[in-house]
Order: sequence, then C-alpha cells, then structure tokens
Amino acid sequence: MKIQVLLFGIARDIVGSSQLSLSHDGALDVKTFKQILKDKYPKMSHLSYFKVAVNQEFAKDDRVLNEGDEIALIPPVSGGSF
Repeated sequence: MKIQVLLFGIARDIVGSSQLSLSHDGALDVKTFKQILKDKYPKMSHLSYFKVAVNQEFAKDDRVLNEGDEIALIPPVSGGSF
C-alpha cells in the first residue's frame, strides 16, 4: 500500500519536505504508521506528541489506513502574540 502524507510545522522541518510518500505491505493503522515514521525519522521521537488526521478528521491509533486516504501530521502548535 502506498500512502501520501502531508506534513506541517516541525514535522515538515524534520522530514525536509511538506509531502511524503510511504509504502507498506499489509494492513496499517495509525499507531503502526506513527512508529514507522519514528523509525524512519528518529527526530520525530523528540516531539511530545503529534496528531494524525485521516481524510481531514483527527484519527485515533486504532484507525485503519487505506490506500488513497489523505493523511496529515499535525505537530503541537504554540506561539503568537496579542
């Protein structure tokens, strides 16, 4: 299965691109997907957390991913001023 991933913020900086294509044999859920990212990009492990959106909805770890899903990594966001 091939999946396309959109990356934002620090996740984009870690990977070095705003998009990523990954291939995986067999079933894939969000938890496994996050572990694959951490294995491929060890600096991802330094993030306290990041959310995964599938088809523009936040997904829990047990959500099964399907080929063609739009997947986005959303790291913690802070900052701004009044």
